[in-house]
Amino acid sequence: MNLSTLASTGLSLHFIIQLHSDVDKGDGKVKYVLSGEGATSIFTIDENTGDIHATKRLDREAQAYYTLQAQAVDRLTNLPVEPKSEFVVKVQDINDNEPKFPDGPYLAGVPEMSPLGTMVVQVVATDADDPTYGNSARVVYSIEHGHPYFSVEPKTGVIRTALPNMDRETRDQYVLVIQAKDMVGQMGGLSGTTSVTVTLTDVNDNPPRFAHKNYQYTVLESLLVQSVVARIKAADADIGSNAEMDYRIMDGDGPGMFNITTDEDTQEGVIMLLKPLDFETKSSFSLRIEATNRNIDSNFLSLGPFSDTTSVKVTVEDVNEPPVFSIPLSKMVVSEDAKVGTSIGRVSAHDPDNSNSPIRYSIDRNTDLERFFNVDALSGVISTAKPLDREANSVHNLTIFAIESHDPTQIGKGITLITVLDVNDNAPVFAIDYETLLCENAIPGQVIQTISAVDKDEPLSGHRFYFALAGPAAGNLNFTLRDNKDNTASILTKRGGFRRREQPVYRLPVLIVDSGSPALSSTNTLSVRVCDCDSDGVALSCGAVAYTATGLSTGALLAILGCIITLLVMVLLIVTMRRRRKEPLILEEERDIRENIVRYDDEGGGEEDTEAFDMVTLRNLNVIRDPNVRRDVTPDTPTFFHYPSASRPSYKSLPDNVVFREFIWERLKDADVDPSAPPYDSLQTYAFEGSGSVAESLSSLESLSTDSDQNYDYLSNWGPRFKKLADLYGNSDSTTVLS
Repeated sequence: MNLSTLASTGLSLHFIIQLHSDVDKGDGKVKYVLSGEGATSIFTIDENTGDIHATKRLDREAQAYYTLQAQAVDRLTNLPVEPKSEFVVKVQDINDNEPKFPDGPYLAGVPEMSPLGTMVVQVVATDADDPTYGNSARVVYSIEHGHPYFSVEPKTGVIRTALPNMDRETRDQYVLVIQAKDMVGQMGGLSGTTSVTVTLTDVNDNPPRFAHKNYQYTVLESLLVQSVVARIKAADADIGSNAEMDYRIMDGDGPGMFNITTDEDTQEGVIMLLKPLDFETKSSFSLRIEATNRNIDSNFLSLGPFSDTTSVKVTVEDVNEPPVFSIPLSKMVVSEDAKVGTSIGRVSAHDPDNSNSPIRYSIDRNTDLERFFNVDALSGVISTAKPLDREANSVHNLTIFAIESHDPTQIGKGITLITVLDVNDNAPVFAIDYETLLCENAIPGQVIQTISAVDKDEPLSGHRFYFALAGPAAGNLNFTLRDNKDNTASILTKRGGFRRREQPVYRLPVLIVDSGSPALSSTNTLSVRVCDCDSDGVALSCGAVAYTATGLSTGALLAILGCIITLLVMVLLIVTMRRRRKEPLILEEERDIRENIVRYDDEGGGEEDTEAFDMVTLRNLNVIRDPNVRRDVTPDTPTFFHYPSASRPSYKSLPDNVVFREFIWERLKDADVDPSAPPYDSLQTYAFEGSGSVAESLSSLESLSTDSDQNYDYLSNWGPRFKKLADLYGNSDSTTVLS
């Protein structure tokens, strides 16, 4: 089979090749069959003529080669008349793809002040066309936007600086447009573009500069140490590490007063106060400060110097300061036997301001709660106000206030430590409460106890105690004392044969004397108990031995038992008599009617309710007593008012307090002469309301017994609610009401 031709890309049904078999005589007995890549879908064959056509536009970039098989077969039997023939269809390239930048857009940086021709970045464009066929894939580069600052090499795409010494502080960013064109840039070629953003990176090409040559700041003299006095900054057009700088104080008239450091966040110079300010001592300070770049680039030394200086004046403003003690912590001593009012020492303070205000002193009583001390308000002399006791408090820590007279709000504080010196005012005593046991089998000269002493005083040379038996015990025949010369003493037996039955306990007075001046002493009693001990000297039992009750006859025991029974009977009788009901001191008929308690639940009938109380009797206290009441004993009872018995006034005519007293005296006499009263004291309670005000009682209870000229006829006009009152008071004839 012969291959007639090769085909290139073209339109639909584009003729590619013709196949012809030598067997084909043109009589229609042979037909052509096509198989392989793209057969029937892309390529078709005319079965009569063997012409192969492309039915679609071919894309070399998608597939550059197609392998096909063609065969001639008998039309009737479909049997091959020749073997298969294989052929390759190669798609020829045309310039149908523009150049592209796969890595675009680009970001690049170049140091500012770079020399001419410094490489910035290289751009690369690719073309999908066949580089082996024609110029379709041959690309050249050009810069469309970015002149005159940058240039690009046409063949390599390397971008370089086109101007020297570009300044970042003037312009820090440029956007370039780079074009790539195929066909070696000839007319008709395709092109693509990309952007390149070029940033100028900073270099240290700018020195720091202060905005002013002189700065002035004002601070209060009360400013605390380590506080910020001021902040200054030298401007630097650079950024980052190229703008970092250090500050220092070159000179000034306040050495050691100030320090300056760099704030790493703001690159400011922070002036700090190192010592307290005092307006009265120095009211202003002058400093000379230098700022220097930390990272200096040697390539740009010609643009220096990379430092600058300025002058700073700090003015101190006066404030009203509290008084200052000449000695903030003063120490004083006083003897604990100092008398009240003894001067101990003197504190002194002054006003640091120019006004020099007078000072008044006082003690912070929170530090002297028991007020042991006083301070003279004008002189500052501290004296004792109460007796001191070193053993209770050996050191007093006082806070002294110094107050300005012109401005009491200004208060200074000072500390005074007062140490109380010891005097010998405490006698020595036993160190502990000793429990001394003495075995009955003790031998003469045996040590039964070692004693020591304590003393609340603290002499400078230490304690030295002397021991001895006191008074009459010094010559006793039972015990002796030996002073060990080391602030202890030993108690020894003088004899043996101690017996609990004879004497279970011995009390030994011990005299202890200290070495103070004057020496003090005390007598302490040491109790020695006699004990029954085992062979090792361990006490088994101590104290008195109980005696057996011998020689007590049966009759004596019965007599003791009888006495006990008699006592029990007498106690029972007394208890029984005390439980008897007491008869009232005042007879029932003599009870004051005011002691009655009447309880009822209805609303009450007003003046008509006269059944429960005799209103006249309730008001009149001169109740007629029964003349037949026995008066065996008439006590001599004084009265507060003396008047003849015949002309004795009524209670109502007396003052309230006298009425009540006379009433109580009457009741007291009745109780004293009452033959039925018990032989012991009794309590009787009375309550008396009194006769009331000058206007007398306002109660309606008494209105029936008083003569009144009041006319109550108007009550009849008040309606049915007041009908009962109108019936009671409306009729002037009171006898009708009482009948």
